[in-house]
Amino acid sequence: MFRHIVAGAVALTFVAQVAVAADPKTDEEKTLYALGIALSRNLASFNLTPDELKMVEAGLADGVSGGTPKIDMNEFGPKIQAFAKDRATKAAAKEKDASKGYLEKAATEKGATKLPSGVIYTETSAGSGAAPKPTDRVKVHYTGKLTNGETFDSSVDRGEPVTFPLNGVIPCWTEGVQKMKVGGKAKLVCPSDTAYGDRGAPPKIKPGATLVFDVELLGIEEAPAKPAAPAAGAAAGGAAAKPEAKSPH
Repeated sequence: MFRHIVAGAVALTFVAQVAVAADPKTDEEKTLYALGIALSRNLASFNLTPDELKMVEAGLADGVSGGTPKIDMNEFGPKIQAFAKDRATKAAAKEKDASKGYLEKAATEKGATKLPSGVIYTETSAGSGAAPKPTDRVKVHYTGKLTNGETFDSSVDRGEPVTFPLNGVIPCWTEGVQKMKVGGKAKLVCPSDTAYGDRGAPPKIKPGATLVFDVELLGIEEAPAKPAAPAAGAAAGGAAAKPEAKSPH
């Protein structure tokens, strides 16, 4: 957490400079500008007001110039992480409250089923194949959207389906995709507690955000068998580790 905060603070140096600088023209300027944008995303969870941003910039200016800090870092430095957590929690509560109406409406739509976790499952096209188990690897096409309809991720747009272990993704997927059959399509409405929770996935997914996925189940692969135990005397660590599956969530 603190590492990300420091990276975000560096980004504010760029923000302060860009605010008074001309638009980037050279490749180097554009790359530096892109770096500033990328780093600034680490500050999304703080939800800084303009006045708060100015205070952070003041601290940056003193730190970068070697000026004397106006506060005791030994006292206030350790408070940064708790401050970030508090801001994220408040932002998540606000987002959850804003999503209540959407969730209530989604649960009443034709064909919708509200699962015990709160996930709202709607079959949009029936499949005729097998249904996956939590330990299976599934091959899917999907489009992920925010409740305002904005797409934040899509294997369909990339033109490349994704394969991943069903028990290695967000709970909404683990629960919802198990109800599907190969060849079928479904809509999953995921309350934040079954998605990214209070942490979110900034900058696109806010803390506490409800997510909506259109999923097509293309195939199922059984989990690979566990490798046999190495023979006596075999060197430790000789077996290659199984690579992590590419997972959308």
